[in-house]
Amino acid sequence: MIYILLHNPGCGSSKKGLALLQDNDIEVKVRKYASKTEQLDLEELKSLAQKMGGVSPRAFLREKDAEKTGLAETATDAQVFAAMAENPKLIQRPIGIKGDKAVLGRPNSALLDIV
Repeated sequence: MIYILLHNPGCGSSKKGLALLQDNDIEVKVRKYASKTEQLDLEELKSLAQKMGGVSPRAFLREKDAEKTGLAETATDAQVFAAMAENPKLIQRPIGIKGDKAVLGRPNSALLDIV
């Protein structure tokens, strides 16, 4: 089964997460979700939340960027998903996905929980 890493090459935490997986000899397919060609759509974001245990999208929302973009603290899950689909910078990283499981790599060692 393929291990997919939602990765932002400009993020130190994301780089460390990728290095951790590679150091543990885990074959990783990197998805640069912030690029236009690899961006997650609304359905993929909802699926990601389900794979993380049915969490609210706020579980993987970058709060500081949400404030900068004007996403209200009272925004509904549907509004948060829509904002993330429109602006991938709002998605916390790195996120590991393997099969029907996904995990936020905060701390990075959590990425190994789904191996």
